Amino acid sequence: MIKIAPSILSADFLKLESEIKSIESSGADLVHLDIMDGNFVPNITFGPMIVSQIRKVTKLPFDAHLMIKDPQLFAPLFVEAGCDMITVHAETETHLHRTLQFIKKLGVKTGISVNPHTPVDFLKYVGDICDLFLIMSVNPGFGGQSYIDSATGKIKKVKEIREKYNFNYEISVDGGVNDKTIEKVAGAGADIVVMGSYFFGKPVEQRKKIVEDVKNNLFHSETS
Repeated sequence: MIKIAPSILSADFLKLESEIKSIESSGADLVHLDIMDGNFVPNITFGPMIVSQIRKVTKLPFDAHLMIKDPQLFAPLFVEAGCDMITVHAETETHLHRTLQFIKKLGVKTGISVNPHTPVDFLKYVGDICDLFLIMSVNPGFGGQSYIDSATGKIKKVKEIREKYNFNYEISVDGGVNDKTIEKVAGAGADIVVMGSYFFGKPVEQRKKIVEDVKNNLFHSETS
């Protein structure tokens, strides 16, 4: 069954506690934290201090998606703040394998993310120490963007690599996932979908149904 990871980038920060609690009550599986530095991506979001505060209001796993330069410098701070997984961008790393080893030693899961233009063939060299592979289906930096169709083929490719090399990572997709695109994403082989504006753009009382519809595959899946 596919997992749902609401991204708090699209949450109402004036009532962040209740927004976080709505993720848990909806039946979603984990919390996606978009960490941006205004350097690697053209936006700035929040840091470990905010993460440590929201850690107090939910027991759901946290995936810190570090859209930042020099993630090794900051990964320990996010682990200390309560994150269960640290996802770094392949584009930021000259020594990706070493960075993943470093994160593993912090006692959390490791994730790799790639931008829409980045090929994924390198994954066969690091897939054995990767717990999650996050495919960006929009250009990172801002919420509410439209799904880039070429991501569908990339999802299939990442799944093929996993099967060929007997890796165990989960495939996550981030960007433009909604009721119009979920069938493409799920049909191509995603295990986790990140939902921002589609989830938080709905009233709290409707969010549980969104999660149920996705988990119960109430959309017509397509693999083309």
